[in-house]
Amino acid sequence: MDVILRQDVEKLGLAGELVSVKDGYARNYLLPRGLAYVATDANRRRLDAEQQQRTRRAAVELAGARDLAVRLETVSLSFTMKAGEGDKLFGSVTSADIAERLEGEGFHLDKRAVELKEPIKALGVYKVPVNVRTDVKPEIRVWVVKE
Repeated sequence: MDVILRQDVEKLGLAGELVSVKDGYARNYLLPRGLAYVATDANRRRLDAEQQQRTRRAAVELAGARDLAVRLETVSLSFTMKAGEGDKLFGSVTSADIAERLEGEGFHLDKRAVELKEPIKALGVYKVPVNVRTDVKPEIRVWVVKE
């Protein structure tokens, strides 16, 4: 029986592929779980429509992410911290602090999107990457100055 996969199925295929499986496997496993549907002409047209819709949605999301990245590139955050000898901070600037400050600037990002490998513990200027999307990672400038 020919079926069109709706989701990725391990050792069988990826979503949207047309695969040939045994009748029992299709009737008893794939179809009841919604992992596939029978490959009729109507379903093939439906598959084409779904792929076009996915492509359009992905293009819109990518355009939005790039627009956000352009706006983030212009952002420069300044943190005023108490520092001791050797310009070492009493405390640190974390990704949560940066995300909170970005929220105040009007950017709604999760703290996990701020890719700060370890907290900032010294004065200076840092470039911090922000994961807007897997293929879009702008860098913001973070200034840590002495109080």
